[in-house]
Amino acid sequence: MSFLEYNVKTMPSGIRKVLYLNWPLILLLTAVAGFGFLMLYSVAGGSGTPWAEAQMKRFVLGLVVMFAIAMIPIWLWRNLSVVAYLGSLVLLLAVEFFGAVGMGAQRWIDLGFMRLQPSELTKITLVMILAAYYDALPLNRTSRPLWVIIPVVLILIPTYLVLRQPDLGTALLLMIGGGAVMFLAGVHWAYFVAVLTSGIAVVTAVFKSRGTDWQLLKDYQFRRIDTFLDPANDPLGAGYHITQAKIALGSGGWTGRGFMQGTQSRLNFLPEKHTDFIFTTLAEEFGFVGAFSLLGLYALIILFCISSALANRDRFASILTLGIATTFFLFFAVNMSMVMGLAPVVGVPLPLVSYGGSAMLVLMAAFGLVQSAHIHRPR
Repeated sequence: MSFLEYNVKTMPSGIRKVLYLNWPLILLLTAVAGFGFLMLYSVAGGSGTPWAEAQMKRFVLGLVVMFAIAMIPIWLWRNLSVVAYLGSLVLLLAVEFFGAVGMGAQRWIDLGFMRLQPSELTKITLVMILAAYYDALPLNRTSRPLWVIIPVVLILIPTYLVLRQPDLGTALLLMIGGGAVMFLAGVHWAYFVAVLTSGIAVVTAVFKSRGTDWQLLKDYQFRRIDTFLDPANDPLGAGYHITQAKIALGSGGWTGRGFMQGTQSRLNFLPEKHTDFIFTTLAEEFGFVGAFSLLGLYALIILFCISSALANRDRFASILTLGIATTFFLFFAVNMSMVMGLAPVVGVPLPLVSYGGSAMLVLMAAFGLVQSAHIHRPR
């Protein structure tokens, strides 16, 4: 044991935990949030209100939440996984009966001081319950049919409740994120081939159902698919969002038009410029260099999470960290694909950059779990 290691081990527990925090990860999260503050300031016409200042306050609150969660031993979060999962299901059911409606969907619970979106919380609690399940399950049972059905049911219940809101984007993220955790836990690849084959059959059924009495998607969801396949078919209607987004992306060039010089956002051609389509504002003002820099920061966050998970000998903590990293990846991958026309438009925010309270706080709480796993790993 080195002199430094001895000094750290003899320090009070609270100070030792602070020193054990994954500080590079915290700096990366702050840097990404900084991109968001700049963009929200820009799209508001050079003003901190109504978005940038509120987002800064939420991020500071998120840091406090992250630190608080990080200080709690990871074994306690393992024990609370079932409670957290059931609690998120209760909130999803509450949305069904008491939820606030916005933009044609019933996804929020109005708490007065903020609007909570339980589906955001469910993305994390689902990872928690699956990590706890596979931590308790002997390795030789991981791929046995009976023990595969249980996590599938755990995934399908919240997916169904979210799909009823309706929120197809989040429902798909829950299924993909849950499936990724199962794969990381060691479930045999043959199950995933079967799911992929079934998925192709479901997609076929979805298209066949259009215009029938048993139509599987809402009309606006079909319009989104039509827009994805051919945005130019209705450039002033259903294809307007993605058409304007592509114009903003292309006009940024290599280095962009300059901070607060983006015409698409400044002249209000770009819809949802402070939420789902904020990446296009970034690309227009800072060009390929700015967009690639943000993508690089996201990639580093993923790498630090993977590194922490691989160094952790606690199975629950390792699967939890990898599951949260996968969920985080899906967030920005789907959002960027959506605004670039590589995927249908769905309501998925750009993590830590898009304006939004629930997504910000839940994501920071998730990284609090990652920090807890990192701090309390066996040393």
